Amino acid sequence: MLTFTQKKPPNPNAAVVSTLSLTAEERTRSRHRLQMEDGQVVFLRLPRGTVLQDGDILVDETTGSLVRITAKPEPVLTVVAKTTIDLLKAAYHLGNRHVPVEITSAYLRLSPDPVLQVMLQQLGVEIKEEISPFQPEAGAYGHHHSH
Repeated sequence: MLTFTQKKPPNPNAAVVSTLSLTAEERTRSRHRLQMEDGQVVFLRLPRGTVLQDGDILVDETTGSLVRITAKPEPVLTVVAKTTIDLLKAAYHLGNRHVPVEITSAYLRLSPDPVLQVMLQQLGVEIKEEISPFQPEAGAYGHHHSH
């Protein structure tokens, strides 16, 4: 059984034995039992507070085997706006609610939440329900907390 205790930065040339697709929430867990797509059970035993990003490499503690993390597509709300200021206002209001948000110059992305969806609609932005990889900002202090 593989037990991953080290994280390395993304390296497209790493000799990985497999990939492990995780949701945004799963990528915040530093100690967890997971099942890979082939059915193999693996354990994460990473330093507390470790947040995995798409492309990160995990190292098994005994064999040194490498596994690449991929951001698993999951249900999300993607927010787009007609103007930059409207997108910034939406980001401001989401930030006031301390929810994980993926921020780009073209869109915001968050986990589905009917209350936040109504708030965003009232702000006049467009919301699309999608299945997509979700890569929220780590936050000002590098930690990600689900509420």
